[in-house]
Amino acid sequence: MSGIYLDYNATTPVAKPVREEVNSVLKEKWGNPSSGHRFGQLAKRVLESARAQVASLLNADPTKILFTSGGTESNNTIIIGVCQAMSGKGRHIITTRIEHPSLMNPCLHLLEQGWNVSFIKVNSQGVVDPMEVERALRPDTVLVSVMLANNETGAIQPVAAISQLARERGVLVHTDAAQAVGKIPVDVKNLGVDYLTIAGHKLYAPKGIGALYCRKGAPLGQLMFGAGQEQGLRPGTEPVPLAVGLGAACDFVALDIEAEAERQTGLREKLYAELSGLGHPIIRHGDPKNTIPNTLSVSFIGRNGAEILVQAPEIMASTGSACHDRAITVSHVLAAMGVSPEVALGTLRLSLGRGTTESDIEIAAQAIGRALKKIDLL
Repeated sequence: MSGIYLDYNATTPVAKPVREEVNSVLKEKWGNPSSGHRFGQLAKRVLESARAQVASLLNADPTKILFTSGGTESNNTIIIGVCQAMSGKGRHIITTRIEHPSLMNPCLHLLEQGWNVSFIKVNSQGVVDPMEVERALRPDTVLVSVMLANNETGAIQPVAAISQLARERGVLVHTDAAQAVGKIPVDVKNLGVDYLTIAGHKLYAPKGIGALYCRKGAPLGQLMFGAGQEQGLRPGTEPVPLAVGLGAACDFVALDIEAEAERQTGLREKLYAELSGLGHPIIRHGDPKNTIPNTLSVSFIGRNGAEILVQAPEIMASTGSACHDRAITVSHVLAAMGVSPEVALGTLRLSLGRGTTESDIEIAAQAIGRALKKIDLL
């Protein structure tokens, strides 16, 4: 398929070494890891090896990594599971106004169940102030959940500072790191979090696999019941090929994560410079010095982002969060940042990846320039 793919925040292609590992498991290591015979034990060994690979990328204990079906399940499991386990201590949680729907909606569900939820505002750069979180802490607060990097703007949140403030009050901390893992170094010890979310298809693994980190001793209620796999918290026969794919992807991104971050930052800034030179007024969302390397969110003043993409079919990108791209509504993230509806509707989220080249950037900018001229003539 021809075209320039600039939607890596929506999903990534499965990396070649990851495909090879998955295919090997599908062909030769297809046993049930709960079985005692050699086919089962071979599958068990590769499953635990994959768990160790995920843990290594996060500087975590492998026994604290649980495999899930993806970021949505991980977020739901943590939010609902922690609140279930901690309901006797309090019924208040803190999150932000820019979270992904897979975290926002469980929080709204908890509101309907009688919980109190504080949605912390962000500044014009899309970043949470740790002091705002501290002011929201109450004696009955049991959990603080703040994403590590925003999926629309790429803004990196001060999770380590928030964790320190929360832990001083004995409050548990979760971060949705789906958009950060594989793009920047992520260390659960440095972050000081109790729980962390990973989505495999955001870091070159197959869809349908994710993981969650749960610190030793951190409470997590059981939401599913079955034969006891994944420490009883995620029962069901493990998807060994997918788990191996996630493990291989973690090794793949770990090889050159800092060099690749620097490369993508350079390409992102080149793209912004090219777009700025098209002669059409644009607004950049977020602070480029505090953003994951691959993400550029820009608004074309007086234009509609969706219309730009229609006129530039060779560009595969998003007008906002890919999870609700079909809805003609203003991004809740940009709204939380104080961006006017008129400006927000002109936004493109251009997210780069390991397959993006300098030529891609030049072609993409030229295509967007032509699209703007076409719209002017309509």
